[in-house]
Amino acid sequence: MENSDSVDFLLVQVCRLHYQRAHELLETINLYRGQPPVLHLLYQQEGMTQTELAERMQVTPATINKMLQRMEKNGFVERRPDPEDQRRSRVYLTEAGRAVQGQVRAIFRKIEAETFSGFSGEELSQLRAYLERIRNNLAQSSSVSSALQSE
Repeated sequence: MENSDSVDFLLVQVCRLHYQRAHELLETINLYRGQPPVLHLLYQQEGMTQTELAERMQVTPATINKMLQRMEKNGFVERRPDPEDQRRSRVYLTEAGRAVQGQVRAIFRKIEAETFSGFSGEELSQLRAYLERIRNNLAQSSSVSSALQSE
């Protein structure tokens, strides 16, 4: 049973609300919550294979495949056969995929402004330090620790 007075419970609520707000705003531009990182990776380096994207995002190839299917349907990415190995395909941004980058950045700036409205610079600095400590505490006991600490 959850203790609604606990800090842990509050942190879960904050994460859930942040996730929901991001989903709500990203949906307005036909993106789902996990897709902006794919766009960002491809914006930095187009032509990665599905396997390379999965490894970089630390998700399964099946998860990436589902994301790419949705992103292709919405016109943000396209898969093309690898010229050297026809069994593989490489993923590229479309013009729409490049164009949406600015909207994605604006959405995340909006979420950040909403989330931290009314916080002073000093409060944000303290919050950052607390969150880094929390992340480090969890990472020490987690199998995904190296991935989160390198972000």
